[in-house]
Amino acid sequence: MTTPHERGGDAGSAAAQSSGAPADRGAPAEFPSADRLAADRLAALRRRTTAVLAANQVLGGLGVATGIALSAVLAQEVSGTEALAGLASTATVVGTALLSVPLAALMSARGRRPGLVLGYLLAALGGGIAVVASAVGSFPLLLGGLAAFGAASSANLQSRFAAADLAEPDRRARAISTVVWATTAGAVVGPNIAAPAGRSVAGLGIPVTAGPFLWASALFLVCAVLIAVLLRPDPLLTARALASAAGVAVAKEERMAPGGGRSPWGAAGRTVRAGSRAIRRSPGARLALVTIAVCHTAMVSIMSMTPVALSHHGAGIELIGLVISGHIAGMYALSPVMGWLADRFGRLTVIGLGMGLLSLAALLAGTAGAGHGRTAAGLLLLGLGWSAGMVSGSALLTDSVPQEDRAAAQGLSDLTMNTSAAVGSVVAGVVVAHAGYGWLNAAGAALVLPLAAVAVLRRPRAAR
Repeated sequence: MTTPHERGGDAGSAAAQSSGAPADRGAPAEFPSADRLAADRLAALRRRTTAVLAANQVLGGLGVATGIALSAVLAQEVSGTEALAGLASTATVVGTALLSVPLAALMSARGRRPGLVLGYLLAALGGGIAVVASAVGSFPLLLGGLAAFGAASSANLQSRFAAADLAEPDRRARAISTVVWATTAGAVVGPNIAAPAGRSVAGLGIPVTAGPFLWASALFLVCAVLIAVLLRPDPLLTARALASAAGVAVAKEERMAPGGGRSPWGAAGRTVRAGSRAIRRSPGARLALVTIAVCHTAMVSIMSMTPVALSHHGAGIELIGLVISGHIAGMYALSPVMGWLADRFGRLTVIGLGMGLLSLAALLAGTAGAGHGRTAAGLLLLGLGWSAGMVSGSALLTDSVPQEDRAAAQGLSDLTMNTSAAVGSVVAGVVVAHAGYGWLNAAGAALVLPLAAVAVLRRPRAAR
């Protein structure tokens, strides 16, 4: 069930725990040397790291979900046209995509903690810009704020890989899914507090639909403090120290010349090249990359335009919030089940399951019309399909590349999936404006069905 790279990683960790080898001399002093990190301490460190990441995901998920619940409606109000409503989601996804590589480069150079902190600080700034833009009625400024707001999604997504840094290979999907699951509480509550968050700023001259972004910014500041203070030792740097102590090579891209890796912006190009090389070498990594990109694009495209479609059929803000809450519950609540299934029955089995659920979701939502209950059921399945594809695809990607290339490959994966979703959400707005919501769902089903067939056909001979 494991790849050669996984077995190497396992051997490295085990040797580091028992051999008494010295710690990597280039590693920061914040994490323990390999000879002192016995098996019981490593298990405790895994639990502590997961707990910190999970707590952070609750707050981060709350902030993201509170903001995005009414972003399309806000964009429609500020721009004055429905055709541009989809650009709200597009701007957020573009920001997530553009920031994923420099944040990954920063993590490669200095660990998970600095990258996550920077991501949440940028998102807090973006939320503030969105509030100002809505107050002055500037659509370009609003898009800029939403792009920076997308850094929170990039940080949240990278947290799932941080959970896998120290995980055992046969529990890797469950480690990823645990952090994904932790987003449930905040993500489900978020859309439902969007309306009261908006009303809370009514006396400040801020549009009601912009109020959630003010609340989200405050939450992201708390996330930044939580990660900066509690995510110690850094999981990625600790994993590398253990691997180095066991004699596992460190990637050349990570042994940068003095000053070469100090700026995440200057190291971004090296990160893309390293990730691209690692993914090209592995058929499993290529399939994982496509899986993550396709399931995320289909989900974002359909979800982003569902509030507009519901409003056409008389749904109010509260009902829209409930539907989106159900969708987000589907995304996160059962992710531990998806992780267990991926570890137990294989990554490709769960990829096929995810694509099937996404297709069924598109069928239900696309034919719902004025049936709000049917739309809600479709959005719930849309979230479940995303969860299956994201958890299994992320685990397959991590399985398929060597430890020293994982941060780069993971950053490239997030860049690819968010760029694809950004294009999809642009197209979604145009399709809904000119053809209708039903045709958008038909396009989503056409996107995922071929991947479901590939997963089924490749399953007997593919490594998990």
